[in-house]
Amino acid sequence: MTEIFRQGFERTLEQIINGAEAGQCIEAWTFDDAPSRRDAERRLTEKGLTARIRSAYKPLLHAFLEDIDLTGVTSIQIGYPVHPAAPENRFRLEAYPLAALVGDAKIAFHPRPDGEFFYDVALTRGEVVERLKVLAPNRVHVDAVGETNVSPTGWMRRGDDDTGARLETDYKRLFESAINAIAAYDWGQNEPYFDELNIRVLLPTRDEPLGFGHEVISLREALHEDLYFSLLEFFQKKSGRPLGDRGLKPGQIVPEIIESEAEISVVIENRPLGTGFLDCADQSLDTAKEPLSAGQIDALLADIGGEAFFAPARSGRQVKARYLKGSDAAVMISGGQHPNETTGIVGALRAARALRETPGAHFTISPLENPDGYSVHQRLRVDNPLHMHHAARYTALGDDLEYRTEENSGKYLNEKEIRFKAQELSDAKLHVNLHGYPSHEWTRPLSGYVPRNFAMWTLPKGFFLVMRHHAGWTEQAETLLDNVTRHLGAIPGLLEYNDSQIALYEIHAGETGFRVINGFPCLSSIDDRHTVPMTLITEYPDETIYGDDFIDGHTAQMETVIASYRAWQDILSAAQIS
Repeated sequence: MTEIFRQGFERTLEQIINGAEAGQCIEAWTFDDAPSRRDAERRLTEKGLTARIRSAYKPLLHAFLEDIDLTGVTSIQIGYPVHPAAPENRFRLEAYPLAALVGDAKIAFHPRPDGEFFYDVALTRGEVVERLKVLAPNRVHVDAVGETNVSPTGWMRRGDDDTGARLETDYKRLFESAINAIAAYDWGQNEPYFDELNIRVLLPTRDEPLGFGHEVISLREALHEDLYFSLLEFFQKKSGRPLGDRGLKPGQIVPEIIESEAEISVVIENRPLGTGFLDCADQSLDTAKEPLSAGQIDALLADIGGEAFFAPARSGRQVKARYLKGSDAAVMISGGQHPNETTGIVGALRAARALRETPGAHFTISPLENPDGYSVHQRLRVDNPLHMHHAARYTALGDDLEYRTEENSGKYLNEKEIRFKAQELSDAKLHVNLHGYPSHEWTRPLSGYVPRNFAMWTLPKGFFLVMRHHAGWTEQAETLLDNVTRHLGAIPGLLEYNDSQIALYEIHAGETGFRVINGFPCLSSIDDRHTVPMTLITEYPDETIYGDDFIDGHTAQMETVIASYRAWQDILSAAQIS
């Protein structure tokens, strides 16, 4: 283990309190939770000041949560800023999920293209319209990879100064210090650059549930996401790859953002790879309320029967799979490519267990394609079970295994080998690849707010299906999507679930950019990257869900596999007859 960097930081709230003088009037915006900001206000009042400390993170939402009285309000009009260096809907997204928190009041957003960082708010109560101006402090800056961002920032106004000035916050200093320390370190020239790059942060901020769905204000989760993806981008640039390249193999990047009492600090270490899994109790498969243990996944896979086959992961763990040979047209089933997307793992196992009872059943099943990532997810969930933990998304090589090919993988084919073996064994022409995405908002507040290259997934929008197919397979792809979505539409409550999420998505994001087929958002495109002609990818909003919500998620995944398998038999039978 090698320590690369260590630093503590004075808390911004303490700086404000220590520097304040009696008689002053202070208004500040910081990256702190509400209890910490209220406590700082109390201490400032005791010193003889008038003080209001607001949230620099999602300031409009916090204004409604903490300051704005909605009693009797029937209509809310919000003019949001549009800046040329940010997506048009950037500040509209930042207001999420406000539309779900205003009761029966009708809410509408409209752009205000002057680029000034504030929201115009008009509240209608009967015949009276109240107009408010809500400051949204932001800065335009260039990040470590040379990209221009518009990002939330600290701010301070004193006395009669209506404008104020930017306030350097502990949150921003910690983030930039960590990125700069890693950027300055000598990583050599060869990928992977490290085993596990661990960034351990202590931050005195609590998560604040919003009382709607799975939405939580979490500065710790946001920092995890910003550190993880910013570091991926730094190493993409270092390697000469374009931003967003999923073939980069830097090693395993693991930010651990821990709630502390008061300390703000970061320690960065190059650690050896782990090789085991955490132990946890077995669950009934059909009613599992949280992710399964790795040992139970292995046991359930073995119980399915068929021919076992394997592929190695970087750590020495194995990707395990089974092949059941039958007279039907073969289908490949997989889950756990991104192991923080956990319902697909359970859904794949449930589907395989059901399909093996079908006469002529013919399929491969690899429920956990990325065991190294799954181990990281287990670790991170111990402290923060409700965080997305995208550090567990990629392999211990730091890449997305789907983007490896026999040509570009070099000596690191590893996990991807399981798919090539599955296709070779079965000659399948359809791959059902089970995924998920965040069940609540995903942000990168210090790097432009909207996750770069993942803007489409920043808000939940129901159970989403993605079809990628070779040229010449469009008719089969459309037929499959129609059949599968019709089947899923019969699951009680699922269409209503989709409708509610899509409606809120449209209010806060604007145009969806996707088709809706039988009530399910879908994308379908020609893509020759996959060796299998047809790949159906599920996207269930499952990151951080538990209990009955988790059961609903893996049930939908299971039903998708079963419906796809049956529809595929009909599609190929019809093709043979014609």
